[in-house]
Amino acid sequence: MKEKANITDVFFDLDHTLWDFEKNSALAFETVFKMQHIAINMTEFLKFYVPINREYWERYRKDEITQKELRFGRLKDTFDLMELIIDADTIVFLSEQYIYYLPKYNHLLEGTIEILDYLKTKYNLHIITNGFAEIQKNKINNSYISHYFKTITNSEMAGVKKPNSLIFEYALNLAEAQRECSIMIGDCIDADVRGAIEAGLDAVFFNEYDLPVEDEIKQVNHLLDLKKYL
Repeated sequence: MKEKANITDVFFDLDHTLWDFEKNSALAFETVFKMQHIAINMTEFLKFYVPINREYWERYRKDEITQKELRFGRLKDTFDLMELIIDADTIVFLSEQYIYYLPKYNHLLEGTIEILDYLKTKYNLHIITNGFAEIQKNKINNSYISHYFKTITNSEMAGVKKPNSLIFEYALNLAEAQRECSIMIGDCIDADVRGAIEAGLDAVFFNEYDLPVEDEIKQVNHLLDLKKYL
């Protein structure tokens, strides 16, 4: 671990790290289904959708599928597992409505504001996200956290997704930061942590669910625990 005194710039992932994706996503789907008068058991829906969505994002991160395929496929697969017959046009419409309502919800993970207040006085703060540009911008604005960040880098701007080192290079250049004085914090061990380390940054794994990781990986289970590293 670099000495605290050497760190000048802290880069955060957004979804699942600061922004409570699972809670906001569930609220968005609940809104959309009610508006479209689709009777659905939300507990059952989320049981299938959450892991399917993770799998689709992993494939999207690896450039195996397009944004359009991600948005359609994760819903189609979920409905199929629930044995719900919903036509393709309706699935497309539901996916569009979900994307519209998703950033309107603004729940943050516990400790987000406290840790940002703490870090803001000590470091330049930034975001690096693989999420879609306009949606991520709306999430940040609607959560009232935009003022904390000097720069926001998304994969559409950079032309590549984490863990590709080029997105970290892009973010460092935009931030006018030195890699040896920068640290990345995120919930994805491959995209955020190993990606950052490969690009020459330090990194901390936000391990909210206490997953097993190698001993050499720095990790925290709660955002406020970042104080022991920063």
